[in-house]
Amino acid sequence: MKYVFIFISFLVISAHAIAQRNTLSFFIENAKTNSPLLTSIQYQQQLNSLDSLLLLASLKPQVKFSSINSYAPVIGGFGYDNAITNVGNFATLIGINKELISRKTLSANLENFKLHNDSLTLNYTLTEHDLKRTISEQYINAFGSGQQFEETEKIVNLLINEEKILRVLTQKNIYKQTEYLTFLVTMQQQQLQLSQDSIQYVNDLSLLRYLTGIKDTDRVDLTEPFNLSYQEDAIIDSVFIKQFTLDSLLLRNTKSLVDASYAPKISVYGDAGFNSTFAYSAYKNFGISAGISLEIPISDGGQKKITYEKIDLAEKQRIKNRDFFFNQYSQQINSLQKQLKSTENLITQINNQLKYAETLIKANEKLLQTGEVSIADFILALQNHLSINNLLTQNRITRMHILNQINYWVK
Repeated sequence: MKYVFIFISFLVISAHAIAQRNTLSFFIENAKTNSPLLTSIQYQQQLNSLDSLLLLASLKPQVKFSSINSYAPVIGGFGYDNAITNVGNFATLIGINKELISRKTLSANLENFKLHNDSLTLNYTLTEHDLKRTISEQYINAFGSGQQFEETEKIVNLLINEEKILRVLTQKNIYKQTEYLTFLVTMQQQQLQLSQDSIQYVNDLSLLRYLTGIKDTDRVDLTEPFNLSYQEDAIIDSVFIKQFTLDSLLLRNTKSLVDASYAPKISVYGDAGFNSTFAYSAYKNFGISAGISLEIPISDGGQKKITYEKIDLAEKQRIKNRDFFFNQYSQQINSLQKQLKSTENLITQINNQLKYAETLIKANEKLLQTGEVSIADFILALQNHLSINNLLTQNRITRMHILNQINYWVK
């Protein structure tokens, strides 16, 4: 009983895995997992976090041990001047040093790391965004090829069934041999078209896997990407707009860093240990020392002012780029929305026309079996149905591409 339960569980899990393989989300998730660009950005985020920790660690007291020992003997009156060398110098010290910075300076440096991390996060989102669009585009192409293959397959199966009936009717001289041969040529053309559609679908599916980084050659059916939709009020939250806000914060923080670089720098230091020349009372040469260093900028030749001017120019350029982007962005969204509306209206019209074409095909099928309609008329009705159906498939795929573009810009 235990093994039966394990076997059933395995079948359920396997069936779920197979179902997941056919969806757009499956390919997108695999593309994200396999993308070296996304992995590189994640590593950069980790490095940025470590750099911020390094900054905090550098502000803690720095303790080090040092030992300098030298001996310069005078032999036979020859040697270094004792006034310089003291004959010997022996120092074994433990030193401590700490740089003191203001809260404002520390805050500016930490904010710089935070903004850099935000920039990396936004870069990750944009890269992921581009990846989703690319995978979705190819998924739609592959899905369209699959739909075209299925429609052609239906027509081929219909023709194969009709051929059996027509062969008998031709043998009974209800239809002419030439009409039957015309029908066979049409059927063979559709069979060739089916082979071509199959090759196209396999190629599109292979390219989708290549872009995703999936090593698989099995043929699968792709589900329709129903999640391709958009919300008009999501435009204001677009990831592209967030870039301009982040750029503004980065420029503002750059000014804070400039101010921090001109703040007075104070360091305190000290040491303790043994420092002696062994010339006089070496055993008394244990001691300590302490000190403080202060550095106050007075004049830099106008560098700070020039740096401010550069930052101000960058801010003006940012505002100009933002305004231009908003203008282009709105035009792009409006254009896509108009294309979507026109395409959806056309799909509605094609669907209505397709109903008439399908009705005509069914009527001709019944009449064909009794010899009351010519094969030429049946083929003409069939070709009209094929043309309308191909037009419908093309516009459905066009609609998906438009929705994918809208999703790219507004999410």
